[in-house]
Amino acid sequence: MAELSELRQQIDEIDAEIFRLFGRRAEVSEGVAAYKREHGMRVFDPARERAKVADAARRAPEDLATYAQVLMELLMEASRSRQHALLADTNEDPTLARVEAARASTPELFPPSAHVACQGVEGAYSQIAAERIFRHPTISYATTFDGVFRSVEQGLADYGVLPLENSTAGSVNQVFDLMMEHSFYVVRTTRVKVDHNLLARPGARLEAIRDIYSHEQAVNQCAEFLSGLPDVRVHVCENTAVAAKRVAESGRDDVAALSSRPCADLYGLEVLRASVQDRDNNYTRFACISKRLEVYPGADRASLMIVLPHEPGTLYKLLAKFYALDVNILKLESRPIPERDFEFMFYFDVDCPAASPEFASLLSTVGGLAQEFRYLGSYTEVL
Repeated sequence: MAELSELRQQIDEIDAEIFRLFGRRAEVSEGVAAYKREHGMRVFDPARERAKVADAARRAPEDLATYAQVLMELLMEASRSRQHALLADTNEDPTLARVEAARASTPELFPPSAHVACQGVEGAYSQIAAERIFRHPTISYATTFDGVFRSVEQGLADYGVLPLENSTAGSVNQVFDLMMEHSFYVVRTTRVKVDHNLLARPGARLEAIRDIYSHEQAVNQCAEFLSGLPDVRVHVCENTAVAAKRVAESGRDDVAALSSRPCADLYGLEVLRASVQDRDNNYTRFACISKRLEVYPGADRASLMIVLPHEPGTLYKLLAKFYALDVNILKLESRPIPERDFEFMFYFDVDCPAASPEFASLLSTVGGLAQEFRYLGSYTEVL
């Protein structure tokens, strides 16, 4: 039996040959790019790539077939990305063409003021998020998340601000479901620290409280505190600020709201208990949406919605694309598609600058795997 050092030397020699051939493959790929440029051909040839991946599985030993497919996917992604960079041509893909047109037409600076739609009433966390994204927003309020989407779609507001997810309670499922029904683009995101307080009318006492109102997410985030109040009924309402306003207008001293401290000042309430959320490190992420595609300089994140064929391995093949391009997935959310049995919409947030060749390669190839594909925008996150 050979010594370990000898085996490692053999592996090193094989690796050296692999990389020599890899370099040779890249040189030939340049010739392919030149030919495609001359003959007006697209970089992405899905039929050719499927055949190459299938052939890789056939050529490898049976127990290595899957690894051979992954390796070929990586090689094809590298080749395609290189060809995109050499051709510097995004007009072949309609989504890429729209992104480039948006990058060219979007102003260099994000607007300091705009008419913004939020869900709830004054004092809502969406308002705080809007004031973080815009220095001087004019805010109008919708009673529902659907109303925010419609305000933007119908041109009643320039932008809308919606909650996407909370660091402790998870995604806002209602918003993700509405994403499938509406046309919009994400132009900014931000995170707002959530501090829930038990608010009541002046003079109220904690031991007298019988009903507490708040948004479902806030109720989930304060579960431990609420479990210590066994005689209290919890009522879900549209918004934490709506809850505070309802308590202020109730005329009752036995009701309270889980809401923010600014809402106490706004609606003339007192803080019975401060910071009652289960975790202090509690943040909600909000998205700013627009009717038209705007890609501001420095946009380094993107959001995608993808519906895959209901077949074995389709999600794996999609994730292999991200891996091959070294694109980090920041969020992956799946939601069932109404009236379509066992079919899901996958929502992706990815860390990939809009100006990078990896982004061009990603957009040009994902559609070939997807049953449905929507690009939701490129943006930066305001801290």
